[in-house]
Amino acid sequence: MTIEFWHWLALGFGLLALEMFLPTGFILLWLGVGAITVGGIAWIVPGMGWAVEFVLWGALSVIAVLAWRKFKPLSFESERPTLNRRGHAYVGRTFTLGEPMVNGVGKLRIDDSQWRIVGSDAPAGTRVRVVEVEGTTLKVEKLD
Repeated sequence: MTIEFWHWLALGFGLLALEMFLPTGFILLWLGVGAITVGGIAWIVPGMGWAVEFVLWGALSVIAVLAWRKFKPLSFESERPTLNRRGHAYVGRTFTLGEPMVNGVGKLRIDDSQWRIVGSDAPAGTRVRVVEVEGTTLKVEKLD
């Protein structure tokens, strides 16, 4: 049984393609890189033997995965962390009530949206600060 260099290249590119469609956490990427590297080595050094090639592929793949885990970038810090969490963008901001809060519940118009708010009862015109977001409800406190 002989394995040609192009078998390794096909395996490597196949693993890279699978990585795009399967949620494997980049493991198939590094296995593919290892296979492509073995294909390149097998092209340069023909007749290496399939056992040596498999050991080399395993070693290169393990080294690549371990190196990636050690040196991968830490979590990405967004410049706009509340981009898709619109209510959280209002925490800490102050607003004036357009309608009174009755029984601890009211409505607050912010820009082009109307939000349900909870907090202590307050007449219209009271300034409130958003202190927390729970789903689509803003928790507010009165300002003195």
